[in-house]
Amino acid sequence: MQATKIDLLIHCRWIIPIVPENQILENCSLAVDGGKIIGTYPRAEADKKFTADKVEHLNDHLVMPGLINAHGHAAMSLLRGYADDLALRPWLEDHIWPAENRHVSAEFVTDGTNLAMAEMIASGTTCFADMYFFDEAIAEAARNSGMRCQIGFTVLDFPTAYAKGADDYIHKGLQLNDRYSGHSLIKIACAPHAPYSVSDPAMQRIATYANELDMPIHIHCHETGSEVTESIEQYGCRPLERLKNLGLLLPQTQLVHMTQINGDDIRMVQDHNCHVVHCPESNLKLASGFCPVGELLEAGINVALGTDGAASNNDLDLFAELKTAALLAKAVAKDPAVLDAHQALRMATLHGAKALGWDHEIGSLEAGKSADMIAIRMDSLTQQPLYNPACQLVYTNAGSQVSHSWVAGKALLTEGQLTTVNRQSLIHRATEWRNKISC
Repeated sequence: MQATKIDLLIHCRWIIPIVPENQILENCSLAVDGGKIIGTYPRAEADKKFTADKVEHLNDHLVMPGLINAHGHAAMSLLRGYADDLALRPWLEDHIWPAENRHVSAEFVTDGTNLAMAEMIASGTTCFADMYFFDEAIAEAARNSGMRCQIGFTVLDFPTAYAKGADDYIHKGLQLNDRYSGHSLIKIACAPHAPYSVSDPAMQRIATYANELDMPIHIHCHETGSEVTESIEQYGCRPLERLKNLGLLLPQTQLVHMTQINGDDIRMVQDHNCHVVHCPESNLKLASGFCPVGELLEAGINVALGTDGAASNNDLDLFAELKTAALLAKAVAKDPAVLDAHQALRMATLHGAKALGWDHEIGSLEAGKSADMIAIRMDSLTQQPLYNPACQLVYTNAGSQVSHSWVAGKALLTEGQLTTVNRQSLIHRATEWRNKISC
C-alpha cells in the first residue's frame, strides 16, 4: 500500500486527546495535513501509513490540545506589577484606570498584546479571549502572531482614550465584527465591562446585537461582594438577575469570575445555558472571593479557565492557573476528589473551546479538528518519577516545559523558541513602557 503524503507527523511518548475522556495514549503518533488533524495511530502503523514533509520525534514529550485562556486583558501586561496588593475597586479606580487614561493608545495595545501572546505561546496557550481597547490593534497583533483569539470589544458608560461613551464603543465594535466576519482564527464578542459600569440602555443594545448577529457576550460578573450589594441597592436585584431581565443571559454568554454566587444564581446560569470563566489566581490576589467550581460542574454548567490580565495575576501561564484551580476547588468543596487532573485539563481545553463557541474546531485532538496543539517535555527533575502524566501536567511546573506549539498546523513555538514574535524586541519595548509609565 502506498503511503499517504501529509504535512506533519509527530511521534511522541504520550498523547492526551481530551476526547475520549481520561485517556492517555502511549507511544503513538499524530498525523496532520492542511492544518487539520487526520488522527492518532500506533507509531509503527503511522510510519507505514504516512510520509510527511515534516517529522517530529518527541520521545520524551506529551502532546495535547493547546490551552485556551478564556479571559484576559492582554495589553495590560505592560502594567504587570504596577499596583499590587490592593482590593479590586481601589486598584481599578485609583490606579489602573488613571494610568490607562494617561498611556493607553494603539501603540500601547500592540506592544502589550505582543508581550502577552509571547508569554502565552511559550507556556502552552494557543487561543485566548481578550477584552480591552483599540480592538483593531489587538486583531492585527493576533493575526501576525498566528494565535487564535476571541476579541471582546469593551463597552463602558464613560469615555476613555479609545471611545467617547457606550454608543461609540458599540459602533467601533460592530465595525470590527464586520471586518472579521468569517475569519478562521479571530472571533468578535460583545464585552460590556461589568454590570456596575454599563447602563441598562447600553446593555439592552448589546443584547439585541448579540441575538441578531449571534455574537458571544463576555462580561465580568459577581466578582466582589460590594458589586452585589450595590446592585441590590441601585436596581433592587442581584447583578445576574438584572442581566437576565435585560436579555443578556444567552447560551453564548460568558460570565467571568462569579465568585459571589448562591444557589439561585447557579440555577439561573443553568437555566440559561451560560458559561462561567473561572480566574482563580486573580480572584485570590484581589481577595475577591471563591468561585464554587465543584457546585457549578455538578449542576452541569460549563466552566472554562482564564488568567485575567497580568496586572492582577501577575502571569499568563495557564498551566499554573489550572493547578491553582484544582487545588482551590478542593479546598472550597472540602473534597480532595473535586476537580481531578483530567477535569482540570478539560477546563483549560475543551471547556474553554465550548465557552468561546469553538468546540467544533478546537479543544481536543479529534480527527477533522484544527491542529491547535502543544508538546510538553516530561523529563525534568520536578516531573520524576512519572507515574501519571496527567497529574504531572496539573501539579508540577508544566508551563515551563512546553517545547512546541501549533495553531492550525502552523508552528508558533519550536524547541522552546518563538517563531512568530521576537523575544528581545518585546523585552526592549516593555522596558521603554515601564520607563514612560513610572515617570
